[in-house]
Amino acid sequence: MNRPAFLSRRLKITKIGNSAGVVLPKDLLARLNASVGDELTATVEDGVISFSARDPEFEEEMRIAREIMVKRRSALRELAK
Repeated sequence: MNRPAFLSRRLKITKIGNSAGVVLPKDLLARLNASVGDELTATVEDGVISFSARDPEFEEEMRIAREIMVKRRSALRELAK
């Protein structure tokens, strides 16, 4: 299934307790590759909010961890014994 790269949708802000929330329709969740219970990262820049199912800080930490694991492979193997 070919999806357009850009999708725009109007969403209504609703009251949820003392907070506010937006219901994400099924097709938007699919575009984010997310489902109920997943966590999203919200980024606001110049008045534009974007959601990502990936956490950029976590991704950077994992990239660094992978580099260390490659450099210290033999030491990690010894520790795993």
